[in-house]
Amino acid sequence: MVHFVGAGPGAPDLITQRGAALLQKADCIIYAGSLVNPALLGLARGDCAIYNSAEMTLEQVLETIKTNEAANKTTVRLHTGDPCLYGAVREQMDALDAWGIAYDDTPGVSSFCGAAAALNAEYTLPGISQTVIITRMEGRTPVPEREKLAALAAHGATMVIFLSVGMVDRVQAALLQGAYKPDTPAAVVYKASWPQQKIVHCTVGTLAESTRAAGIAKTALIVVGDFLAAKYERSKLYDPAFTTEYRKGATP
Repeated sequence: MVHFVGAGPGAPDLITQRGAALLQKADCIIYAGSLVNPALLGLARGDCAIYNSAEMTLEQVLETIKTNEAANKTTVRLHTGDPCLYGAVREQMDALDAWGIAYDDTPGVSSFCGAAAALNAEYTLPGISQTVIITRMEGRTPVPEREKLAALAAHGATMVIFLSVGMVDRVQAALLQGAYKPDTPAAVVYKASWPQQKIVHCTVGTLAESTRAAGIAKTALIVVGDFLAAKYERSKLYDPAFTTEYRKGATP
């Protein structure tokens, strides 16, 4: 059996109880390189075979899984955060489907959730933004034309940008082509929830300069939007005048 397991964004205690149990019983763990906290590998048995997928091709990963399956061994494919975001899991699952190898998927805590926690922030504030766009800048790997960063920035929604801090100048320029102003709040969160976590508060206009000054060039998320500012509307959910299924609103 193959188990795809999402880790926490960094802190080993953020992995789910099920994910930790699967690591403890695995015969083989294939983990996502430097993105996974090595403390999680300490949960493995002493005789567990451990592979770093950063040093492997897709074909090598699949062949390792196939070999273990033939020997009736349990493999854990350990991804950072949650595998459903930039985890390249679909191509692995499709191959396993073609071979008739059973697998399941245990969710993890995505780094975009870890970043919000590090910032003590709520992405969806009433009157500010009710939409979160999770995306990345096109680099060596392209994005669909309709999903270019400048096009998405036109919405002015809360934005979380993965895999792009190394292209921060291009990110800043693309954001300014959209609805964001130079004074729109932004932040860069490096290794959310890791001991090395670093947070840089800035604006869209100072994004590139601030990121470079902090010495951040990889393993960081860029978050943008007015949700980082102090001003917002009160939620209707807990408004005493707002009637819900469970509570009748009082007349003001």
